[in-house]
Amino acid sequence: MYKNKKGQAAMEFLMTYGWAILAAVIAIGVLAYFGVFSPGKYITGNAVVNPPFYITAANAKASHGADGGVQIALKNNGGENYDIHNIVIGNCGNYTGAPDAILADTTSTITIDCTVGNHLDVGDNIKGDITITYQKVGVAVDLTSTGTVAQKVVA
Repeated sequence: MYKNKKGQAAMEFLMTYGWAILAAVIAIGVLAYFGVFSPGKYITGNAVVNPPFYITAANAKASHGADGGVQIALKNNGGENYDIHNIVIGNCGNYTGAPDAILADTTSTITIDCTVGNHLDVGDNIKGDITITYQKVGVAVDLTSTGTVAQKVVA
């Protein structure tokens, strides 16, 4: 008889509080469906690359004009002079100008064009892997530095 009382108490507990737990799970599911918990909406701006480079600033501009794309301020922290041959940002585009020399401990501003195949509208988020192909000055060996870029597009 004692065991029946325990079973009855457990059943009463589940019937009383089970509905509240079920309602909370459904409410969380609805909020997740409508994107309340999407971290992509809250991008504050982030750009990181491996040494010898460092991105001191990054900005994504709408691509309705000739200057649209991701603009980065790339600092050479390597202590040597480097020639930048190519910069690619996934989901955006690439920069393939003439080799740009970045002297040791200096910063160069580079714009990666995102107008080909992709349109950047104000308020969009752009996130992609960045790959920088470079060479030491006077050495014909390609080196790479990789990282990530996440930015909100501004006007």
